[in-house]
Amino acid sequence: MQSDSIGSRQDQDDGVWREAPAFSDHESNVRYYGRNFPTVFETASGSIMRDRNGREFIDFFSGAGALNYGHNDPAMKARLIAYIASNGITHSLDLETGAKEAFILAFQKTILRPRDLSYRMLFPGPTGTNAVEAALKVARKATGRSRIVAFDHSFHGMTAGSMAVSGGALRQSPIIPPIGGTIFLPFDDGTDDSLDRLESMLFDAPDESRLPAACIVETIQAEGGVIVARLAWLKRLADICHRHGLLLIVDDIQTGCGRTGTFFSFEPSGIVPDIICMSKSLSGMGLPMSMVLLKEACDRLSPGEHTGTFRGNDLAFVTATAALGYWSDGELECAIARKSARLHDRLSEIAERHPVVVTPTVRGRGMIQGLVMASGNLARRVSAEAFVRGLVIETASPKGEVLKSLCPLTIPDGDLEAGLDILESAVAAAES
Repeated sequence: MQSDSIGSRQDQDDGVWREAPAFSDHESNVRYYGRNFPTVFETASGSIMRDRNGREFIDFFSGAGALNYGHNDPAMKARLIAYIASNGITHSLDLETGAKEAFILAFQKTILRPRDLSYRMLFPGPTGTNAVEAALKVARKATGRSRIVAFDHSFHGMTAGSMAVSGGALRQSPIIPPIGGTIFLPFDDGTDDSLDRLESMLFDAPDESRLPAACIVETIQAEGGVIVARLAWLKRLADICHRHGLLLIVDDIQTGCGRTGTFFSFEPSGIVPDIICMSKSLSGMGLPMSMVLLKEACDRLSPGEHTGTFRGNDLAFVTATAALGYWSDGELECAIARKSARLHDRLSEIAERHPVVVTPTVRGRGMIQGLVMASGNLARRVSAEAFVRGLVIETASPKGEVLKSLCPLTIPDGDLEAGLDILESAVAAAES
């Protein structure tokens, strides 16, 4: 990384960072990330992004978790360029294509069989919220019931059905449809109170037809503030669902594909969900793709009952197949374990050295870790200070007080340390 790119504020003549006029003058008011990181990015490789003026930024955001393997991974890019050059199919709806076949077979061989997992693969529209919508539809069709159990501060997407099962601030939005079919419970708070409430509610149901269809859960509430569910809590939740006939849906959209250290975030708990939602880093290099894994007994949708024009993104199938090469041995998992330990140690040191700004709390698992600030305003200030110094890092939680580290799993040690150095300098600036 070029040292002269760090700390420059020369986006305008007066030294103030501003959005480019094309965006501030013409793009919808709904834009978000561009306001937080106001520069025009042009190129990226690995863990480094570059703007149009040649400034470099270490990426601790990774496309909100869509770039676990970094930007423009060479092997994936080469496979994609070769496929395009050969006039490979790019759009196919749900037609059978060689690219999709290669991904299906590789995923079965590399991911599912070694873990003794057996799932059907449903390819909905190519975003995470599409995967959640499909999973809810599958659960309701398979059980003949409609209500869903979800958790406070969860986030499952921005379409109507996904928002209806998302907790936190989304529940107060006037654009959300009625959510009477969702039962919200507290997420794991270190006690079993929420699961006691769930079990009591299920025991009190007058008959099976009044039970919920499913329970949808994130093993780590990423947008909710990097809140980690205990493995024992997840095990008991899965047991309750199994005994009472609820389908268990795990939303692994942001925390899957190795983010927590194992390919699926739930692996250390030993649970086997009925349905798994995947997207974000599934394609390997940021191309739109999603997938719902469902047990054979859940595969009840009729042909065409859930469809989408762009669910056959063959370019994404190509890069997703290449990405599975990272999981052909244990090398990446070992690297994640080592880097995540270093990340936790450095964040803990920052918290100890800057108690005015940072609470003593560092939370997370693997390469998703959160540094809890004293307030949302301070967290946003640290994020802004980090940006002008050459680091892209976002905030999370309903009040925005958590700085969420999502650096690429493949980040070189030097970039990881440099990014953490910038983060500490940003915390110090916010403290002064």
